[in-house]
Amino acid sequence: MNGVGVIPFGDRLEAVFAAYGHLCLGLDPHASVLAAWGQPDSAEGVREFGLRAIEAAADHIGIVKPQVAFFERHGAAGYAVLERLLGEARDAGLLVIADVKRGDIGSTVEAYGEAWLRPGSSLEADAMTISAYQGLGSIEQVMGAAEAAGKGLFVLAATSNPEAGAIQRAVLQQSSRAGSTVAQAITQGVIGWNQGRTDAAERALGSIGVVFGATTDLPAAGIDIDGEPPRPGLPVLAPGFGHQGAEPRELRARFGSYSAGVVANESRSLLMAGPDGLADAIARRVDEYGAAVA
Repeated sequence: MNGVGVIPFGDRLEAVFAAYGHLCLGLDPHASVLAAWGQPDSAEGVREFGLRAIEAAADHIGIVKPQVAFFERHGAAGYAVLERLLGEARDAGLLVIADVKRGDIGSTVEAYGEAWLRPGSSLEADAMTISAYQGLGSIEQVMGAAEAAGKGLFVLAATSNPEAGAIQRAVLQQSSRAGSTVAQAITQGVIGWNQGRTDAAERALGSIGVVFGATTDLPAAGIDIDGEPPRPGLPVLAPGFGHQGAEPRELRARFGSYSAGVVANESRSLLMAGPDGLADAIARRVDEYGAAVA
């Protein structure tokens, strides 16, 4: 149950979809992106890139996703920049998904959750990506804490990197979901969690979601995209649009019954427009996604 006065992440995500659509800007300061922006490959360059990208995104879209690795590679200075940008983005009214892909068990994974989701943390985001390699039960306390704070999680389920297929498509043998693929079991477990909340019937979207790669063959991973959509709907973080090959017009064909909850992430395909062209590039893509989801 959420704390008194706390707005569930799923509700906030639904409001963003209604106001701005499904496009999410990935804040990925690759060295090549920084060069295109005329910035040095340093923490200072990342700061200038981030501030200008957030300014371009605000009032055009409602979601940004900083890839933490590109800040972390600059060490403590990079993290200091990230702390500032997380605050700037949230102050601008943007939902922030911290792409950290943390995962562990017990107090360790709880600490990861506190770092990225605890209100008042210097690294506070609205949601984070997380791995359940040790089983969905390993992150249950983080799911509960996220719900209580009005935060969200996106659990890795069916990612697009080729090496992941052998694991994600593996069929469980000893489990309450025996016979399911790993990806299917994680997805159904997350859906079950959302449906188990006391106010589930009142929610258009749950607060715990999954990561489906936009170029992933979901049916091959055991994900039924032709069935009835779950209630509440499942938030789906979908990296892989734009530079990696997926296009907005393909959204419904790729995600089927999960389309209404898709957060369509693009990074380099937009960022390479440079600081002066980013806002226009975002506006064009917003229209394309609007047509695809309508």
